[in-house]
Amino acid sequence: MFLRHFSGDGGLYAELIQNRAFQQVTPGTSAALTAWAALGSAKISVVKSSSPVSTALPNALSFAVPSGTTSTVGFTNAGYFGIPVTAGWTYTGSFYYRTPSPPATKVSGSFTADLRSTGGTVFASTTVPFTTSSTWQQATFTFTASSTQTSVENLFALSVSGSTVSGLTMEFTLISLFPPTFNGRKNGFRMDLSETLLDMKPAFFRFPGGNNLEGETAADRWAWENTVGDLVDRPGRVGDWGYINTDGLGLYEYLQWIEDMGMEPIMAIYAGYSLNGASVASSDMQTYITEAINQINFVIGDASTNAQAAIRASMGHADPFTLNYIEIGNEDFFSPTTYADYRWADLYNALHAEFPQLHYIATSATSGNVPSLSPAPTYWDLHIYSNPNFFINGAFNFDILSRNGLQFFQGEYATTTENSGAALTYPFIDGSIAEAAYMAGFDRNSDIVFAASYAPLLNHVSSTQWTPDLITFSPNTVIRSTSYYVQQLYSLYKGDFYLQSTTNTASSPVQWSVTRDTSAGQYFLKVINTATSANTVVFTLPFTPSHTTGTGTILTAPSGTQNTPTNPNAAVPSTFSFTAGKTITYNAPGLSLSVLVVTE
Repeated sequence: MFLRHFSGDGGLYAELIQNRAFQQVTPGTSAALTAWAALGSAKISVVKSSSPVSTALPNALSFAVPSGTTSTVGFTNAGYFGIPVTAGWTYTGSFYYRTPSPPATKVSGSFTADLRSTGGTVFASTTVPFTTSSTWQQATFTFTASSTQTSVENLFALSVSGSTVSGLTMEFTLISLFPPTFNGRKNGFRMDLSETLLDMKPAFFRFPGGNNLEGETAADRWAWENTVGDLVDRPGRVGDWGYINTDGLGLYEYLQWIEDMGMEPIMAIYAGYSLNGASVASSDMQTYITEAINQINFVIGDASTNAQAAIRASMGHADPFTLNYIEIGNEDFFSPTTYADYRWADLYNALHAEFPQLHYIATSATSGNVPSLSPAPTYWDLHIYSNPNFFINGAFNFDILSRNGLQFFQGEYATTTENSGAALTYPFIDGSIAEAAYMAGFDRNSDIVFAASYAPLLNHVSSTQWTPDLITFSPNTVIRSTSYYVQQLYSLYKGDFYLQSTTNTASSPVQWSVTRDTSAGQYFLKVINTATSANTVVFTLPFTPSHTTGTGTILTAPSGTQNTPTNPNAAVPSTFSFTAGKTITYNAPGLSLSVLVVTE
């Protein structure tokens, strides 16, 4: 799994205020005011503060009120393409403020913080007292919404009586508003997206990317030390897809969420290659080796003896996090020569010497006209995007591989086009069932395929950078794609042992696998029919089920079916029962993934 455009900020990360701290913008420009607008006669602009709240956050919102003003003034924020308002939700907010040139006599008053429609109807509000001061002060507040709004065209507003602040210029920064978060975590994750993922019973999460790791240049890379500690000390970065990453979703937040979700992390470290195609010179690699060692120590180091681990402890997690897998780079087949010549070896040798208990995953190509790696990797990340025919025909790709100790991570894969080459906006049933056929190979070859994940994971419906994606969302909706349900069924009915079985059919257009959940005493028969017409399959199993009736779950739909914002449930799984025995006859509908559960 990995994240794309507005899938971290504006997505999983629950912060509702866009451009909350004016990070990585040019003061005085209209772009610096993205998502912000003035209320009343006030004038707002982004300035480089003469006394910034921190070195990491040099910019602030200047709020100037003309002398003689008596009407309400303030400013609003439109959020990430809207703000959800839900009855009963308590929203938690905060902001920093100061008055650069305060009057001789201090001014005291109250701001009003609220959620309102674009037409001005207020849905939740509270007052926030303030007193003018030339030094930065932090204000905190909460309010609770009394109604649910179907529209997300809402605003956060901070306002004040003009007569109170007439003639004053104030500065604001790190203006934040959170809804309730998953597991109630401060600075946490969006509940509905987290719960949607949790419903898949995911085993791991690969982070922080993907391309998000690399940056357009080495200077723009995801640097872990800039993503930890107090939010006021995180400078943010220009992301790889044209918008600002606040880095409020940082290394600690990822790890805490992964732990809360019951997943295992696969953590990537920057390996000296960036999206502009440049590789760090061999003579400069030590900087990035040290950075990677420090990153790993933050995760698993002893807080009593290691400075990076002490940062983790200060953030609230004294014990080390779980960490077993480190991915060295991302898609280094784009620069295979430097990866083979020095980047892989320099990083692997240094990290393995420091952390011999960890497993290291290589990311260059495994075959073809590419240099071999030394030391030879034990784990390899593969990325494949193609059409349905590729995945149907590739169902046996892993069966033919040598058993030589090499383990594979199918780190990214998805049907991205129709067989005609036409691009997809959302996954469609034909491609999703083709993916299911390919995934049967994961079951059969679980001795060498240790992990697999569809990609990309998330897509904001209002700002799409790549399609299709597993889950599409808006500020208040979540759309589970046809491929989501394929992934869910494979995850829920994974098993821990693969059984040989026989059927009356050749492999195509039907694929199948039989796995056992030893602790539950259950067997899972997955049947994938990639044809548009039904096919009858007769299984002869190496055991006789103890119950003559089994339960099943099926995902099927007519060719071309997609789950979309206008029809989010066009294809969803349904349940059925069947006659179970040592021989099972099953009529698999066209374009279907069926899971038949039988009990010992």
